[in-house]
Amino acid sequence: MYYSDDIIEEVRSGNDIVDVISGYVRLKRRGSSWVGLCPFHNEKTPSFTVSRDRQMYYCFGCGQGGNVYTFLMQYENRTFQEAVQTLAERAGVQLPEEHYSASERRAADKRTKLLEIQKEAATYYYQKLRRPEGRRAMQYLTDRALSRETIRQFGLGYADKYSNDLYRYLTQKGYDDQLLAESGLFFMDEQKGAHDKFWNRVMFPIMDPSGRVIGFGGRVMGDGKPKYLNSPETQIFDKSRNLYGLQIARRSRKRDMIVCEGYMDVISMHQAGFTNAVASLGTALTSGHCSLLKRYADRILLLYDSDDAGVRAALRAIPMLREAGLASRVVHLEPYKDPDEFIKNRGPDAFAERLEQAENSFMFEIRMLERDYDLHDPRGKSDFLHAAAAHLLTLEDEIERDSHLDAVAHQYRVERETLRKMVGKLALSGAGRVPAREPVKARPAEKQNRRDTQSDQAQKLLITWLANEPGLTGQLRGILSPEEFTNPFYRTIAELLYGNEAGEPVNPASIIDHFEDSEAQSRAAALFHGEIGPEDEQGRVRALTDMVCQIKKDALDQKLSELSMTDLEGLMKLTEARRKLDQLQAAGLQSVTFAT
Repeated sequence: MYYSDDIIEEVRSGNDIVDVISGYVRLKRRGSSWVGLCPFHNEKTPSFTVSRDRQMYYCFGCGQGGNVYTFLMQYENRTFQEAVQTLAERAGVQLPEEHYSASERRAADKRTKLLEIQKEAATYYYQKLRRPEGRRAMQYLTDRALSRETIRQFGLGYADKYSNDLYRYLTQKGYDDQLLAESGLFFMDEQKGAHDKFWNRVMFPIMDPSGRVIGFGGRVMGDGKPKYLNSPETQIFDKSRNLYGLQIARRSRKRDMIVCEGYMDVISMHQAGFTNAVASLGTALTSGHCSLLKRYADRILLLYDSDDAGVRAALRAIPMLREAGLASRVVHLEPYKDPDEFIKNRGPDAFAERLEQAENSFMFEIRMLERDYDLHDPRGKSDFLHAAAAHLLTLEDEIERDSHLDAVAHQYRVERETLRKMVGKLALSGAGRVPAREPVKARPAEKQNRRDTQSDQAQKLLITWLANEPGLTGQLRGILSPEEFTNPFYRTIAELLYGNEAGEPVNPASIIDHFEDSEAQSRAAALFHGEIGPEDEQGRVRALTDMVCQIKKDALDQKLSELSMTDLEGLMKLTEARRKLDQLQAAGLQSVTFAT
């Protein structure tokens, strides 16, 4: 459902953000703001700030921020439309009736129907497990030491041994073959007719973070193949963007998330009290999974099987998690193969100790790299240290690289300075600069995780100044345009700020509404909480001049790189623009004044 800007603003203004968040977080007044313990990460000292004047929140600890819509979306994991509807009801605002185009209505109706079918199937399987025909499946689950409460909590069920059982049930409820074919629950054969994809299997409903059933995994009863079968991807089910158990794990409020391989591993850990465990859905971890995990965690504990396949899975996951901005550690379960086996044999306390002893993921990579070399042979050790030095270069953050360099030097008894020189020499030669990562095109939210360039920093800081000094936009018109912001994210905010009436106070909550992605909303919120210093007028003018000139220079450089060498007219325009920029740099923005 599309809601107009006027409706969105009416609903937002009808819900004071302090009142709304107070229903979830205990807030205390501190000056003009309200503070409390952040609900998005564990902390002992309050760093979560809510501003009634700006109608926004921001956590200085984890960087989460936004307006009242963002809070509901992040805390309750609601869609934007669901947040609008909830807050409209709270404020007593009558929302307009939904108006879809014909194609939009058909797509929305189909999605709703597909979700209904999954829910009906989950209910059907759940009930079958508790009937006489499900006795064997129930025995299997209880033999795996699952309690009745755990079975209920995860909605486990049973697909009967008859291969058209669910099909007959759903057709009796009025669902047509076309829709059932798109649900992923059936095989449609022109000669043999329709039959169930899942039969004679223990069923594991797969839910999205909101708890809606979107697919299934099935474990065969007996020796049939395949042992585990998953739903295919459908309009509502994307394996690379969903994780098993996340609908429960996201509520744990822990900033660590345990990532393992299988359904039973997740269920066993949850039953043992480790409710922050999730698993990928029959696929290796993807960049989509990493982006999803980033919403709920700061650190990932990788808990794959202790065989070669598990090691390969961990080595593949680590660089993707690093790229997403997530720290990770690797949990070792030897001599046991998986979490379920470990917990059954050693118990929850010993398992908690193993989690605490998890190995730094970079050092795990180095240790696995070590297996390819004979460290007892001088040449082998030399080759290994060169490989380790190259791997150190994959760490882009200099402080992080230095700390791991120390650890590698200590672990392998090599002089720190020797290793540092080796890394420096490889850096100059361009070696070791390409980290192993998933070869897929990054989405905008993932690209934002990269480190800011000098250009990005200038754009970011100027946005903060424009947000806190509304009068600046009017004074900079004719000097700097939003189109000169080369970073698309900052350009969007600049356009919104420039569109504001000169000198009028900026409405941060409204600007945040222009972004659908929660990461983008938090980044936007952070801009309104930045420091603008220096305090003296002359220093501010000088700093502002530097920022404006840096942004204009980068914009010109970008245009030049895109310019055809035969475009003489374009080249002349850029040369003239460069001359004017030099004049601006020399003279400074002398006419600019500040209100604060």
